[in-house]
Order: sequence, then C-alpha cells, then structure tokens
Amino acid sequence: MNYSEFKVATPEYYTYNAAFKGFIIPVTTKTTASRSYTTTSKERTGNRVVKTNFTTDKTDYRENIITYVEKDLPSMKDENFVNNIDNYTSSVSHELAMVKWPDSPMKMLSTDWESVTKSIYDRDDFGPELNKTGYFEDDIKALTAGLSSDNEKVAAIFNFVKSSVKWDGFYSYGCNEGVRRAYKDKTGNVAEINLMLTAMLRNVGLTANPVLVSTRSNGIPLFPSRSAFNYVIAAVELPGSVVLLDATEKYSLPGILPVRDLNWFGRLIRKDGTSAEINLIPDMQSREVVNMMFTIRPDGEINGKIRNQFSDQNALYFRQKNVGLTQDSYLEKLENNNNKIEVSDYVRENELDLSKPVVESFSFKETKASEVIGDKIYFSPLLFLTDSENPFKQETREYPVDFGYPTQYKYNVSIEIPEGYAIESLPQQTSIGTENKMSAFKYTIANTGNKIQLAIVNDMNEAIVPSENYQMLKDFYQKMIDKLKEKIVLKKV
Repeated sequence: MNYSEFKVATPEYYTYNAAFKGFIIPVTTKTTASRSYTTTSKERTGNRVVKTNFTTDKTDYRENIITYVEKDLPSMKDENFVNNIDNYTSSVSHELAMVKWPDSPMKMLSTDWESVTKSIYDRDDFGPELNKTGYFEDDIKALTAGLSSDNEKVAAIFNFVKSSVKWDGFYSYGCNEGVRRAYKDKTGNVAEINLMLTAMLRNVGLTANPVLVSTRSNGIPLFPSRSAFNYVIAAVELPGSVVLLDATEKYSLPGILPVRDLNWFGRLIRKDGTSAEINLIPDMQSREVVNMMFTIRPDGEINGKIRNQFSDQNALYFRQKNVGLTQDSYLEKLENNNNKIEVSDYVRENELDLSKPVVESFSFKETKASEVIGDKIYFSPLLFLTDSENPFKQETREYPVDFGYPTQYKYNVSIEIPEGYAIESLPQQTSIGTENKMSAFKYTIANTGNKIQLAIVNDMNEAIVPSENYQMLKDFYQKMIDKLKEKIVLKKV
C-alpha cells in the first residue's frame, strides 16, 4: 500500500483558501490545538545609573490543523494531447485570503477573482506602467495618420510593436525595467511589450485592456490566486468582437495567439480594476488544405505534385517551426517525415506575408506506397499522408483531450492510373460524425476514364474534448483511420 499525508498548521489570525487539483480528492481531517507565544520587552530608566527592566507577556491562541491523507494513489499515465500533465496531478495548495489580528481591522487578500485582479492592477509594475505616457505619442500619431478604420489602426500598432520591441523571453504580468525603458532599448518582457501595446491602442481611441493569462506550462488557473497568472496579453473591443493580441510573437496576427497562450480562460482587467473572464480558445477553425495529383506506373512507382496551404493557427505553427530552417534542412525533414519520399522543385509562398496563408508546393517520387502483386496494384489514395495508427490507445482516459484549437483538414486528390490498367475496386464513399457534432469526416471518391478523384474533409470542431467523450472520440478516429487505409485496386487488362 502506498500512503501520502500532508499536514498544515496555521494560527487563527491567518485564513487560507485551500484548492484541490486533479481527479482524486484526499480525505481531510480538521482539528485545533491550544498554543501560545511569549514576547519579551525591555525598558531603560534612570539618568546617571541606568536600570533595564524586562517584561514578559504570554499570548494564547488557537492553531488550526488540517491533515490530508490519500492511500493507494494510481500512477499518472502518459497520454497524447494533454495540455500540461501537472494540471491533473492530485494536489492541494493554499492561498492566504485574510489576516485578522486581535484589536486590528480585517485585511482581505485573494478571496475572489475581483480582489486578485485589483491587487495585481494596483501593483507598481502593472497599473501605473499601463498608464504611463509621453514616450510613444508622436510615433503613434505619425503611424496612424490617414487610417480610418479601427481594424487598420489595430493592425498598424500591433505590427509596429512587434517590429520595434523584441521579447527577451521572460514571462511575467509585471514589468521589469518598465515600459519607457523597454521602448527606448527596444527589448522587454511580456508585460512591458503587451502593456505598452494596450496603452498605444487606448491612445488612438480604442477600447483596449490587458488580459491576465496562465500559460499552458504554468497550468490552469482553477481558483482565485495572485500566483495563478504568469503572463499578460492585450484585448481590444471592436464592433461585434473582442480581438486578442500578443506582440511577443513575431508571426502572430490579431486574433491569432501563440499556442502557449491558449489555456482555457484569462481575466480581462478594466481601467477601474474590475475584471471579466475571457475565453482564450479560438472559435474559428484553422485550416490545412492539401491538393495532390499523381500518376502511378505499372511497376508501382508514383510521381506527383503537392500544394499545401496553412491558415491561421496552422500558419503560425508552420512559420514558428520552419521559417528559420535552411531549405536543405527543411527538405530533409519533409522527406523523412513522409515515408522517405524524394522531393524536388520546392517552392514556398507568403512565408513572411502574415496576412496570407503559407503555401508550399513540390514534386515528389514515392516507391513504397504501392504494392504490385501479379497483375494487380494496391495502394491507399493518400499515400504517405495516411495516418497508420490511432493516437488514442488507452481503454479509458482520465484527462481531457486538448487539441489546442479547432481545425479542418481538406484533401483533394487526383490520380491517373497507368495505361493498360483498369480499376478493379474503389473504397466506398462514407460520412462519419459524432453525436454532439464534435467531429466529422467525409470521404468522397469517383472515377472517370483513367482518372480517380478523391475529396476528404476532416473537421475537429472542439479544441478541448472532456474525458467523458473519450470513447466517442477514440471510435471516431479508428473509423477514420480504417477508412484512410483502404486500398484502391488496379488490374491489368
């Protein structure tokens, strides 16, 4: 039997909020004990002969004791698509909520989100820094001269901050050297960059506010706590929408945050220090569209062309991972990740034009995707793009499945079969969906003469799937993968 015990003892003058995390809540026992402490003071009297008198006072108080016990804890399981495993590790933490000494007024601390955010806003490295002026106005006035729409102003100021002030890599919702110094030195931490951005947006008449964030590595802010957050971004209210901005990421766009920020909910802080919960997860699907055409020879060799298009979060991810690589390094990675295909004629478009999707196109030769047996050729129509295994292997799932953001993947495939061959069999068309419209998969295939046309759409409409829907998701993925692995059969005539 494994056994875990944690004991907390606090004097009655301090009140703590206890917050549990994970799926297992320990057995809790509360007791009290009588305690005392002694203070000694001294007083000196006399002029020529000094006499020191000592006074001892004893104070009785009550000690609150809480004991947490858990037995036979199961081990943590490594599973795919987990945001941060620490979010689901069973634990208890304590936050000082109130201090009340005898004959003294009560001092309230972090008892709710409003008091937490107000205490952060009142810090010298937050609210006062947000309200500083006199260091950027002339530049912003020149930058936005002639811009009429709010969207144009947001984009111009956002791009200006991204290009003018480099992120030093430090996470914090509080400034270090301050916004003026960051603007002058052209480098700063998260708070300096995004509080500066918020101030600039306000300067041109936009409704902009900071949003406190706990990054994915920091965990989910489950209860009111000053330490729940480690990051801050900006939000601007436009007609019909609230647009989130993080100027630390050079490849981001308004409304397109780096994945580190996509951690459930943040807290938007207004000028008066009040706050509101704000969803950090995008509602819009990020798309990847693949257009592929290829011919297959009688010996099974396949030659073709591919055009990939990445938009929104997928475009941001692609740029983060690949823009800094040399073409040779990227092509080696591309070939190795796709069944050792041979790639040629590689072209990439819109690499640094963030307003457009990233597009890459290349030619390829594939010798391993088909199987020639006698007078027949067998192959899966997506070739090396076919997922071979279900990423969800566990029988049950304890944690939510976290995809990061909603996605759509589309594949349009055109296949030319070799002369002297005919189609013996094609996979059947199908449409698969979950009951709650969480995900959907559509597979359409047809042929005309020596051409086969295939269209596949895979929608994942939810960024986070709760564990109670795990079996539904697992079954959906298995049906989809089984379908993608089905073969086209050609027969020599």
